[in-house]
Amino acid sequence: MALLKSNKVFYCLGNITPSLGALSSRNSSWWAGVQMGPPDPILGVTEAFKKDTNPKKMNLGVGAYRDDQGKPYVLSCVRKAEAIIAAKQLDKEYLGISGLGDFTKACAQLALGADNEVLKSGRSITVQTISGTGSLRIGANFLSRFHGGPRDVYLPTPSWGNHTPIFRDAGMQLKAYRYYDPSTCGFDFKGALEDISKIPEQSVILLHACAHNPTGVDPKAEQWKEIADIVKKRNLLVFFDMAYQGFASGDIDRDAWAVRYFIEQGHNILLSQSFAKNMGLYGERVGGFSVVCKDTDEAKRVESQLKILIRPIYSNPPMNGARIATTILNTPDLRSLWLEEVHGMANRIIKMREQLVAGLKKEGSSHNWQHVIDQIGMFCFTGLKPNQVERLTKEFSVYMTKDGRISMAGVSSGNVGYLAEGIHAVTK
Repeated sequence: MALLKSNKVFYCLGNITPSLGALSSRNSSWWAGVQMGPPDPILGVTEAFKKDTNPKKMNLGVGAYRDDQGKPYVLSCVRKAEAIIAAKQLDKEYLGISGLGDFTKACAQLALGADNEVLKSGRSITVQTISGTGSLRIGANFLSRFHGGPRDVYLPTPSWGNHTPIFRDAGMQLKAYRYYDPSTCGFDFKGALEDISKIPEQSVILLHACAHNPTGVDPKAEQWKEIADIVKKRNLLVFFDMAYQGFASGDIDRDAWAVRYFIEQGHNILLSQSFAKNMGLYGERVGGFSVVCKDTDEAKRVESQLKILIRPIYSNPPMNGARIATTILNTPDLRSLWLEEVHGMANRIIKMREQLVAGLKKEGSSHNWQHVIDQIGMFCFTGLKPNQVERLTKEFSVYMTKDGRISMAGVSSGNVGYLAEGIHAVTK
């Protein structure tokens, strides 16, 4: 204290000049080193579309369903479910970490079939997630923490663009196997089998259950059987991504066939589900993540660790979308209505594929466009080259990603002829 009372000490303290380093630190930003990230390719397409003044412009980049007038579509079963929920005047308390129990049960039954042995024996666990993206990330985190094999995840070439950052940011390593054949715009079955047969044992392989994104190319049932056989021989861990159940063919059982077949063959799979497309619950963020285990004891242990993973990320999932999906799935009249509506959405897209090919023929195109019809689901890999895509955008105001992928949901009976005209003009 004596020193503090010293005039000399006070004099010295009063004349200390802040160092240049301190000034520099104070005046600089914490985030000066943050680089500008690349724009999202799909959002970039949308932004360019919005600025275009052409009244005939088309946005075929966004993966969201539109009706035949090009408008966002809310299913009637969803509106009815919302009314039922509102009438109950339910509370807004937190859900449990694993989500709404009635939802996770209905979610698993939808994917696996209500009579599946896995569900009856209790050797699987399903948690509610923030749609398909959240489901995949929880699965990736789970693999990163607990998978005892190689940290490699094998994706089809190509795959959904978000698969790579989801698994990479969880600490997994990305590898690839052949899938799409550009020369046929179809499935490279031979290449896929050759590559899968060389994947190191205990690695993770990601499979699109139906309506492969972005190509719309799915294996046939007999091809799935051969894939399942090789995967089993190689002792690979299967991670199914099923974002389009019902939306692909219009038949929920047909679209889930591969998932159920693999389980029948003894594969203890991981499964991601989304209700964005098949129920139109895009903004509600409704999904599920399932793990098929060896027995009930293993399932309980896996569930406990999934809860531990989820808790620090988002604590618990949102309830509104889960309530809507559960009400639809568990109310017989609404479930029947939903099956009709999802079948109708799928059929409209199938019809647009057929009309596009018919329009190209009418325009006089000599190319073989059968792949447009053979592909399934929301997306179509047209086979257009980047320079043709650029011309289509510049000359016809038709917007899509540079790889030639188009969202068939953006095609309607009112603009399919214009699209055919544009595609023919840039490919003849």
